[in-house]
Amino acid sequence: MAKASRKTRRSFLQNSALALVGVSIAPHAAFGITTSKKKKGHIVGHGSFQYRVDKEWGSQDMSAIPVKDCHEMVMDKKKRLILLTNHTRNNVIVYDKSGKVLKTWTLNLPGAHGLTLAREGSEEFLFITDTDLGKVFKTTLDGKVLLELQAPPQIYAKAEAFKPTETAVAPNGDFYVADGYGENYIIQYSANGEYIRHWGGKGDGPGQFDCCHGVTLDTRNTAQPELLITSRSKHEFKRFTLDGRHLETIALPGHWICRPVIAGEQLYFAVLVTQSWGSYDGMVAVLDRNNKVVSFPGGSAPQYRDGVLQPSTYDDLTFLNPHDVCVDDEANLYVPQWYSGRTYPVKLERI
Repeated sequence: MAKASRKTRRSFLQNSALALVGVSIAPHAAFGITTSKKKKGHIVGHGSFQYRVDKEWGSQDMSAIPVKDCHEMVMDKKKRLILLTNHTRNNVIVYDKSGKVLKTWTLNLPGAHGLTLAREGSEEFLFITDTDLGKVFKTTLDGKVLLELQAPPQIYAKAEAFKPTETAVAPNGDFYVADGYGENYIIQYSANGEYIRHWGGKGDGPGQFDCCHGVTLDTRNTAQPELLITSRSKHEFKRFTLDGRHLETIALPGHWICRPVIAGEQLYFAVLVTQSWGSYDGMVAVLDRNNKVVSFPGGSAPQYRDGVLQPSTYDDLTFLNPHDVCVDDEANLYVPQWYSGRTYPVKLERI
């Protein structure tokens, strides 16, 4: 989002969040224990993609396990759910599927934003971006730093211009960094962290972006993997080859979409905003293999007119600024939220 938009909305939410904190972050249980009684939530979504909402799934004692903004989540092969927050006391919270906290750790990152799980043989690793420090980290699942990158000098005269929001990892180990809050470049590195190329930049052209907030690898429709990259302020995402050639632009008018997430044949987005940056808003979008929206959990049913998606309406109930979607092995969804009164992730149980 534009700097001015972020500042205006943040100021508004700082005032409104105070009223929400007493409700949304009330202590629940001691470390590692979830609430014993849970109310059945309402149903959201459309067609074959409907869910029961559980807002208590991951809630904890805020004094023991504090969060600030809950940005992104992934699930590892042991079916543990890994949450990234920008609270420097615990950047990473690891849950089991019941919502019990297994452990926490931190790199003391004030701007922890992007979280990507990468597999190399039988091992798994995390890629973490920090938009405040302008750094990318590769770590073990326990938080040991294996690689640390700053602004590549081939592109940036000033390191502070680099504000990476997300990463994606190719089958050969190359990885791609989206400088979504900086200069809007996509930067390709080798598995060892060596600069290969970059493309994009801010603009209106087919190969350019306006807030390339998220990037992911898409293997659904072709034997040759592709990249899906968000252009959030333009309400669209774009398909690229792995060497940066633009293939297609897919518009989602009226929806400020965060990073793309692939699970099976579906594509998922957290929609951070639909109508107003000055109030709580947002939903989840579920797209089919043809990149057509089939469900809007937390919003009104998707509608197309003459092939063009119509803006959806927030249900004013389910979410407070959803920022990401994590899909587990049973097709349940976990939704971390940005600037939401310090809430923990919401679970959507597939029905």
